[in-house]
Amino acid sequence: MAVQTLVSAKWLADMVKRSLVGPRLRILDTSWYLPMMNRDSKKEFARSHIPGASFFDIDECSDRTSKFDHMLSSEEFFADYVGNLGVGDDTHVVVYDASDYGAFSCTRVWWMFRLFGHPQVSVLNGGFRNWVREGHPVTGTYSKPEKANFTATMNRSWVKSFEDITDNISTQSFQVVDVRPFARFRGREPEPREGVKPGHIPGSKCMPFFKFVDEDGMMLSTEELKKFFEKSQVDLSKPICGTCGSGVTACHMVLAAHLCGAPGASVYDGSWYEWFTKAPPEHIVSEH
Repeated sequence: MAVQTLVSAKWLADMVKRSLVGPRLRILDTSWYLPMMNRDSKKEFARSHIPGASFFDIDECSDRTSKFDHMLSSEEFFADYVGNLGVGDDTHVVVYDASDYGAFSCTRVWWMFRLFGHPQVSVLNGGFRNWVREGHPVTGTYSKPEKANFTATMNRSWVKSFEDITDNISTQSFQVVDVRPFARFRGREPEPREGVKPGHIPGSKCMPFFKFVDEDGMMLSTEELKKFFEKSQVDLSKPICGTCGSGVTACHMVLAAHLCGAPGASVYDGSWYEWFTKAPPEHIVSEH
């Protein structure tokens, strides 16, 4: 079943209205925020979400043994976690978040589903922000979906490790694209995590994640996205790996590349948080 990468609020509202949310179509609110944003995604979900949606917790569905934030879980854990949200092998999954950007954390969950072998996943274009703006219904009511069977098979080539990124500094076998704001990339503005200084991986390029969407939080057109890659000197015909603070917003770049016809971009799961912790000083490029 081929699904659209982006779906509109109008389309999803029609599915909700026709009571088609169920085993074949699941909606997941994947909202996640940095502590400095002072928002509680679970409380907000309990108050108001798209009818029929379940809450996907990025921190919960992760490798809890890692000292780094929300690193990928095992295949078994992911399969069990999403199965409990009513997602089966034949389910079309639509992900969204309620951030002010229109998309913040949902691209990470979109990527995770694809990574674990489930391409039937779409991003709600414009997110909850646009859903509300268009006047579609919201609810505080939640009913737990029936458990489904989900099979997860990880595509390991889509994930890069600290060692892969280190080797790549000399081999240059893939392009590294950092989606953090430019000032953090350059080392001029602080990181949101305590004890982590700003800067970037040698040889990486910067494409801030919020520039993949317009001021209304809608994804840029394919043409505009291609221009953004070009301007950033990132070649869509060559391998690309996304990085950010902790592997969440890096997936904006993966989604954008996918929309431009380059579907295999990878993600450095540990991202800057891990890099700063483990890399030698000469591999931390900063203007300060």
